[in-house]
Amino acid sequence: MSLKIIDESKIHPNKYVSRDMLAPAKLWYVLLSIALALILNFIPSQSFLLTARPDFAALVILFWSINQPQRMGMSLAFCIGLMMDVHSAGILGHHALAYCVIVYIASVFRRRLKIFNLIQQAPQVGLILLIMQGLLVLIALLNGSNLPDWAFFLASLTSAIVWPLIAFILSIPLRPGSDSEAI
Repeated sequence: MSLKIIDESKIHPNKYVSRDMLAPAKLWYVLLSIALALILNFIPSQSFLLTARPDFAALVILFWSINQPQRMGMSLAFCIGLMMDVHSAGILGHHALAYCVIVYIASVFRRRLKIFNLIQQAPQVGLILLIMQGLLVLIALLNGSNLPDWAFFLASLTSAIVWPLIAFILSIPLRPGSDSEAI
């Protein structure tokens, strides 16, 4: 078996996907983004706006789980979920469990999700959030609650729509600067 030498001058640059690698995030930036997401989730709203509001905490958890998994673990997601449970005055631990599940799903599909651009990631993120909401409904049903109507799942759709914007905003400080001396 012979080794084949590749002439790099013959490689066509448009055939390969070029993605900017993100710089490692500082811990303060991750915690600040989580705090802002929790504040956005805690803003009181009424009826339809409450139902259709994206779960900003879940979106931020997904972003950090996909792009910087060393910064977002299940323990941090569990703590964020407990904060959401205390805020909603519901079953203690059901948001915590759901957020841990989306961290696990994001860790399993991380490489696949990073292949796509933000617009192409949106339906996949929407599906992950739909699974999360299904888990929340299952836990509520096991506790004796009634089955929610279809509008409950509208938050997954709005979260998928908002995903490219949230992911772009969170990645701005992590993008490498333009280096004029780079090759």
